[in-house]
Amino acid sequence: MTKVLITGGAGFIGSACAKALMDRGDEVVLIDNFNDYYDPTLKEARIKKFLKGYKFKLYRGDIRDEKLVERIFKKEKINKVIHLAAMAGVRNSLLNPKLYLDVNVMGSVNLLEAAVKYKIKNFVFASSSSVYGNNKKVPFAETDPVDTPISPYAASKKADELIAHVYNHIYGLNVTALRFFTVYGPWGRPDMALMLFTEGIMKNEPIKVFNRGKMSRNFTYIDDIVSGVLTVLDKCTGYDVVNIGGDREETLTRYIEVLEDNLGKKAKKKLLPMQPGDVPTTVADIRKLRKLGWHPTTRIDQGIKNFVAWYREYYKVK
Repeated sequence: MTKVLITGGAGFIGSACAKALMDRGDEVVLIDNFNDYYDPTLKEARIKKFLKGYKFKLYRGDIRDEKLVERIFKKEKINKVIHLAAMAGVRNSLLNPKLYLDVNVMGSVNLLEAAVKYKIKNFVFASSSSVYGNNKKVPFAETDPVDTPISPYAASKKADELIAHVYNHIYGLNVTALRFFTVYGPWGRPDMALMLFTEGIMKNEPIKVFNRGKMSRNFTYIDDIVSGVLTVLDKCTGYDVVNIGGDREETLTRYIEVLEDNLGKKAKKKLLPMQPGDVPTTVADIRKLRKLGWHPTTRIDQGIKNFVAWYREYYKVK
């Protein structure tokens, strides 16, 4: 039986990956520091409600704690790692660059060191579409230059990719960087657009629409993200960088329209210029992941419908 360590296990993607792994019979060990970047109550709820009835080991701690990381690997006899713990958010990284580099880079090094020492079979970690910066060529392919990040968050993720390559080259660690493209769905992060838009519309407050709505994304539903992560965890060897995103480019305007339809209310929009560190378009070339047998299945019409149903139930609103 495979035992998988998931860092950021109380997070949006981490908890969903944990559930999918346990559903197929794998053992799961989680680590999360339950920080207050967003409301820790939601993180606690993912553990106590979303994962209710499942058997797993949870460590409450920080991936920068070398002794704790060492203890987990030694005690739990981990086979594989899904490393998702990080300081998230492009905009917030402009305010706290030192923290982002400390957590995202040094924390990752701690895990890579342990992975080599304890002979981990496969190490998969979260990179980000933000590494592409202001690349003009779309869709973004893994072979495109990513040498000009425009936020500390993006730079930290690019650094992780480079350091991971070193651990593969020197130690032969099987390690894959997954570049996530705009993940959304039930149990999602409160700082993401879908949650912020929903809250604003429900409260009849103006929602902030940056770049005056002239933005597009590969919005990627959480179930598709999870199936992609598990595909890579099972199949990838050596060192690789892989895009994981939806197969349809959607405008921000349509994203809001679908949300309005599901809420039954129109949004009051506050049109604003582009924020520093943000980009107008992120579109993924997903051919590499498709070759492994993965494909996204959920369009925003269904994905947003599922999110709104969860939102009404979780926050007890009509």
